[in-house]
Amino acid sequence: MWVFEELYGNIKIGFDARQIYRKKTEFQDLRIYETERFGRLLMLDGVIQTTEKDEFIYHEMLTHPLVMAHPRPQSALVIGAGDGGIVRELLKYPGMKRVVLVEIDRQVIELSEKYLPSISAGAFSDKRLEIAVEDGAKYVARTDEKFDIAVVDSPDPIGVAKVLFSKKFYSAIADVLTDDGMMIRQTGSSVLQSEEMGDNFKILEGIFPWVLPAVASIPTYIGGFFSLLAAGKGKTPLDVPFKQLNQKYEKLRIKTRYYNPEIHYAAFALPNYMRKGLK
Repeated sequence: MWVFEELYGNIKIGFDARQIYRKKTEFQDLRIYETERFGRLLMLDGVIQTTEKDEFIYHEMLTHPLVMAHPRPQSALVIGAGDGGIVRELLKYPGMKRVVLVEIDRQVIELSEKYLPSISAGAFSDKRLEIAVEDGAKYVARTDEKFDIAVVDSPDPIGVAKVLFSKKFYSAIADVLTDDGMMIRQTGSSVLQSEEMGDNFKILEGIFPWVLPAVASIPTYIGGFFSLLAAGKGKTPLDVPFKQLNQKYEKLRIKTRYYNPEIHYAAFALPNYMRKGLK
């Protein structure tokens, strides 16, 4: 069979796939497919979340640029990301003492671990990980804990995820970050959803001392060339000298398939159409 993700009703991406699991959870329609070119694919409410073939690009770019730039990252908050890919990358750092994963749908975690185990790669069994099954916006609003890194891995701003793009939510994220804290999130296709990055950039500019847009090319995300937004209180990922970052990367021996010190800086270099959009 063919499975399609549609955007705006007039553009779609399709895969020749075999459905191996489907469940209507309390929050969403969850489906898992087997594809020839991209391995297993997780889809929520008709939107591709991740595939075994290219997940590493997205998960590495939502973690390493911040963790590598932070002077001493010891704690991280992850909103969403029930497939375990973000957690996997964060826990590669020996200095990371605690990661809190907040996922609203327990079924995403359980079924990802069962059907997509290569993505979490054992991260759900790491003793440094704490899992909170609840609404991410409500969690950050009530907690009095502080984190060095915050990663918001949510779908597009529709349905239950809409609140995770609000000024109120971003202000709460700022409150739970340490003095050197940083956050990052995806903001959609830079071509097909350009307003998403611009709208969120404006909100974050009014909350954080600095905001940096970045890009990453993810083949199975419709629109391909995806935008990311990083923001924080202390130094930016670009403030770290290349020599220092490269030495840190080599010393830690973090195994990455996409990220490296050169990509670290290049990811924040924007094409002109994106610069114009942010003005």
